[in-house]
Amino acid sequence: MSLDPRSVTVSEYPEWLRAVSTGFLMPFKESEEEIAVRLAHTDLARTQGVFDGGRCVATFRSFAQDLTVVGGATVRADAISAVTVTPTHRRRGLLSRMMAADLAAAKERGDVVASLIAAEYPIYGRYGFGPATWTTEWEIDVPRTGLDPRRPVPSQEDGGRIDLVDGAEVRKTGPELHERLAARQHGVISRDARWWERSTGVGVPEHENWTEPFYAVYRSADGQVDGLMAYRADTNWGDAKQPLNKATVTWMTAVTPAAERALWQFVCSIDWITTVRTGYRATDDLLPLLLPDPRAARIVTRADWLWLRVLDVTRALEARTYGAAGSLVLDVRDGTGLTAGRFLLEASPAGASCAPTTRSADLVLDVRELASLYLGDESAVRLVALGSVEEGRPGAAASADALFRAGRRAWCPDIF
Repeated sequence: MSLDPRSVTVSEYPEWLRAVSTGFLMPFKESEEEIAVRLAHTDLARTQGVFDGGRCVATFRSFAQDLTVVGGATVRADAISAVTVTPTHRRRGLLSRMMAADLAAAKERGDVVASLIAAEYPIYGRYGFGPATWTTEWEIDVPRTGLDPRRPVPSQEDGGRIDLVDGAEVRKTGPELHERLAARQHGVISRDARWWERSTGVGVPEHENWTEPFYAVYRSADGQVDGLMAYRADTNWGDAKQPLNKATVTWMTAVTPAAERALWQFVCSIDWITTVRTGYRATDDLLPLLLPDPRAARIVTRADWLWLRVLDVTRALEARTYGAAGSLVLDVRDGTGLTAGRFLLEASPAGASCAPTTRSADLVLDVRELASLYLGDESAVRLVALGSVEEGRPGAAASADALFRAGRRAWCPDIF
C-alpha cells in the first residue's frame, strides 16, 4: 500500500489529531467539541498526513507567521508544527516527503523563511534549518537577591504602578503590547487572537486542567501599559511552618527596562514566595543584573529555541539592517536546490541590497548556517572554527560578524 503524504480531510482530522498525540507520547483525550474548535483554527490545505489502512501514521502542519528581523521589519514565515512519525513507520522517508512538499509550497507562495521549534536537535539540519535563537530559564532564590522587602514596587522614583488584572484585561491590552515588543525585538513571532484566548483560559480543553494564573500589569507614569506578566504559585510550607512557595512565570512581556525591573521585583516581593522560576527568557535578559546579587538567579535551562530555514536569500537579507557598512559575497549551498546560489550583499545600518553575482565568494556556507547567522545570534568566526563555514577570503568571517551581529541577542518568546 502506498504511503504518500497528502492533505487531511475534515473526516480524517480526528484520526490525525490522535496520531499527533501518539507521536508526542500523550494520551488522546479530545472531545468532539474540542476537535471542532481545533479544526476551526486549522488550514487543512496545509495539514499533511500519511495513512496506512485508515490509520494516520505521520503528521505535519504549517501556518502563516510573521517574524521580526534585525531592524524591526517583519518577513513572512512558513511556521511548521505537529511533526510526527508513528514509531511503527519510522525510517521510510515520510518526514522527508512531507517536508519537501511543504517547503516547495512555501517557496511558491513567496514565504521568505520557514520556522519551527525543534523537539530534537539532530532532525532538522538535513532540511536546511539552523538554530537562530536560544533561550535561558533562571530560578531565583528570593531571600538571597538582596532586594529590600520593605521598599515599594515600583519605586517611588519610577512613577509607574503595578495592578493585578483579569484575563479579559489581558486580551484587551496584550496584543498591542506584543506588537510594540515585535517592533523592537528581533526573533519575535506574531500572535493571533487564538494565542491570547488560550493563554487566558478561553477555549482550553477540560483535560488540560487549566489553572487561572495571576496577571500583573505595569503602567508607566503616564498610564501606558508597558509590561504584562502571568504567573502561578504553589502552596508549599515547610515543617517549621515556614513558607517555601514558588512562583512560576508563564510569560512576561515588557517594552521598557523600567517595566522589566518593576515586574521582576514585584514577583520577588510577594509574601511567602521564596523561589521564582522565570520561564524561558532571552539569553541576554536583563534579569540577573537587575538583582543586587545576580548570583541569586541560577540558570536551570539553556537551549536552542527558534530554528529557521531561508527560502529566499535575496529577500531575507534585504529585509534586515546591519551593524556596519560593507559588502560580502556569500556562496550558499542547498542540497534541495531551493536557495542555492552566489549572492552579493551590500549592507549598511540603514538597509541592504542583495543580488546574484559571479564574483569570488568571501564565505562558503550551507543554507542552515545562513539561518543561524541571519538574526545575528551566531558568529561566523565560530562557525569557521567548527568547520561549518569556509572562508574564501581571509578575514571574511570577521567582516561577516561586524555586519550580522546585533546589539542584543535574538529572542523568540513563544512555542508553536
